[in-house]
Amino acid sequence: MGRPSKDKYYLNLAREVARRGTCIRRNFGAVIVNHDQIVSTGYSGAPRGTVNCVDIGYCPREEAKIPRGERYELCRSVHAEMNAAIHAARRDMVGATLYLAGLSADDSRPVTGTRPCKLCRRVIINAGIDRVVVAEGDRIVSYAVSDWVEEEEADTSIDDMVWEPLHPPT
Repeated sequence: MGRPSKDKYYLNLAREVARRGTCIRRNFGAVIVNHDQIVSTGYSGAPRGTVNCVDIGYCPREEAKIPRGERYELCRSVHAEMNAAIHAARRDMVGATLYLAGLSADDSRPVTGTRPCKLCRRVIINAGIDRVVVAEGDRIVSYAVSDWVEEEEADTSIDDMVWEPLHPPT
């Protein structure tokens, strides 16, 4: 069996954290590590004091047949990455690594294709985290957050949008 690498060790911890998630679709766990010390953990779940999807018995995004990766603003959960960043001081996250693992809510199998959503990537950038590590089957994949900064700079799609006022002038 052997001793797991540091990345594998922290990904295993992120999987355990994910088991606390309250999403009906997928549960994610995040572990932020800096200088080989755990700074913070977070899992997907509704904001404190509000009702979780597992408690109401349905997922509003699933009811609306919203595909994976779209319309996260309609999700009741705060994502694992956000929760981990919220519970840590920025000074402890600068230069850190975030380990992210997902589990299917129905059978607890690992989620493949794990990557933070666009909003979580922005939180990760602002937190000062350098690297995000996920598992793809038996392979460990590491993302450089600096690449996401470049993607943000290159993304001008919002500039091409036509904005309509919410309330037309009277």
